[in-house]
Amino acid sequence: MFRYICRDLADALKYLPFGIGAGILFFFVLTVWNLGRKRRQKEAIPVVRRTLFFTYLAVILAITFFSRESGSRKGLDLVLFSTWGINERNNAFVIENILLFVPYGVFSPLAFRPVRNFWSCLFMGALTSLSVESLQLITSRGFFQIDDILTNILGTVAGYLLYFLFWGVWHREGNRALVR
Repeated sequence: MFRYICRDLADALKYLPFGIGAGILFFFVLTVWNLGRKRRQKEAIPVVRRTLFFTYLAVILAITFFSRESGSRKGLDLVLFSTWGINERNNAFVIENILLFVPYGVFSPLAFRPVRNFWSCLFMGALTSLSVESLQLITSRGFFQIDDILTNILGTVAGYLLYFLFWGVWHREGNRALVR
């Protein structure tokens, strides 16, 4: 199983340049947007944190949507835990789906103040996962699996816990300005 996970993670790295390119474009758009906000004496948008989040979302879309031919995969699986325990390959997919959303739980509360609440982050992660699964079903670019949504939510929770640990330690050290 570990071999599958390592191979799939290495394969997913090929989508990083797409995400970085999208992130650079987003960075420049937000920077220009902030110049306009500054002229109107409004608070600046956190460019770097939102760029990280957007870059991550671009990679997610590339991995789960753009990397597949339309019509290449079609199906609906609403049976809970139907993918775990079948074989090592499917078990690897389950772990990979958790890992895929760990950054979501870290980057979304960093990028958006309202998502710093655990339940808001959980809801947004679930909504994002449901959106990805629904797009895959509609375009036949992937299977809609309830297990994927559940594992993505688990990844969001794990990521949020990492964020919370970072946030708690950072605040104890008195570095509040960077976390705001």
